[in-house]
Amino acid sequence: MSLESVRAQLSKAAPDLIILTTEDSSATVSEAAQAHGVAQAQIAKTLSFRVKDEVCLLVARGDARLDNKKAKAAFGGKVKMLGLEEVEEVTGHPVGGVCPFGLARPLKIYCDVSLQAFDEVIPAAGAINAALRISPLQMAEITSATWVDVCQEPAVS
Repeated sequence: MSLESVRAQLSKAAPDLIILTTEDSSATVSEAAQAHGVAQAQIAKTLSFRVKDEVCLLVARGDARLDNKKAKAAFGGKVKMLGLEEVEEVTGHPVGGVCPFGLARPLKIYCDVSLQAFDEVIPAAGAINAALRISPLQMAEITSATWVDVCQEPAVS
């Protein structure tokens, strides 16, 4: 049902977008990068967390790590990641398929500015083997996301 809720939202908001499914899992950043032939940084991972009593989603580049100080300042409190069992209940998506589209209930969505380094990113699409290619700006527009700077600079290798 999760993939269908994503399809339903996108068919209205962005009918030109195509949901890509893979034979193998693309549930982790490394699996998704391999499946779609891109660097891990270009995968748009969605993190589910709670600040005080509010559950929120943060979409960030695949190689980004949350900066606790920046997050506390931006969100007005300490960020606590949701437990695996709570993620699907709150988002309607299985872990590995969590995305900011087709959610089970309205949630506040944030996009980290780290995504703006790319013309196109690849977020999951509600299933562990589904994703789509989208510009970060279009993703933020479709989901009414707020842009924040809450991630550490990725290490240069």
